[in-house]
Amino acid sequence: MAAATDTKDTGYTPGNDGFTRWRNWFSLVTGNMSEQGKELYRVARDQRMEEADCKRCESQRDYLLQYSPVVLFMRDKINQLGGDIHNGNVRCRRCTSRQSGGFDPNYGILICANELRNRGHLEDTLAHEMVHAYDHLRFKVKWTDDLRHAACAEIRASSLSGECRWSREFFTRAQWKLTQQHQECVRRRAALSVARRPGCKDDVQAAKVVNEVWDSCFTDTRPFDEIYR
Repeated sequence: MAAATDTKDTGYTPGNDGFTRWRNWFSLVTGNMSEQGKELYRVARDQRMEEADCKRCESQRDYLLQYSPVVLFMRDKINQLGGDIHNGNVRCRRCTSRQSGGFDPNYGILICANELRNRGHLEDTLAHEMVHAYDHLRFKVKWTDDLRHAACAEIRASSLSGECRWSREFFTRAQWKLTQQHQECVRRRAALSVARRPGCKDDVQAAKVVNEVWDSCFTDTRPFDEIYR
């Protein structure tokens, strides 16, 4: 009875057989699945496709580390600071949080294989996390102790990685403004990232901290001469 109630409430039916998967897909595309049901659907899909997602991510990662201009540029700049980004410390994993990647000074770069749309999305994500790696080596960022440091790092990474270029905002995020689009995207994404940090009380504080450091951090394009993408 409980399972039936859950199905009725969410529109999602547990199960991995072909008919159940089709039933869930149909419920999703016809708008009969709740937000909770959509999350259950995504989790089931991510678990089922974990191996394939990670293999695809690793193949695209290796290609980008060898051929992507922005990734090669950032690798060189990180190497000059004594760091080294390679396929051994850029790890593709299934993530349970809805984010594309992450950076940890001790772990390296995490790529969330189940959240990637395509190789271009991976390139933006990798470039974003490599800006973090560069900042960690160049500026000695206090990631957990100082929200202003974190806000500055997020502003720079969102601005310089290419994730806020007009075509990405227009075609994948339905942000259709023609003026100040890049700046608004950077502010929005930086504030979202800061708000997820343990030391941040809420989204109001996140936006406030981003605004406090905006002028100096948005105009700082190092190691690029200007905003690259």
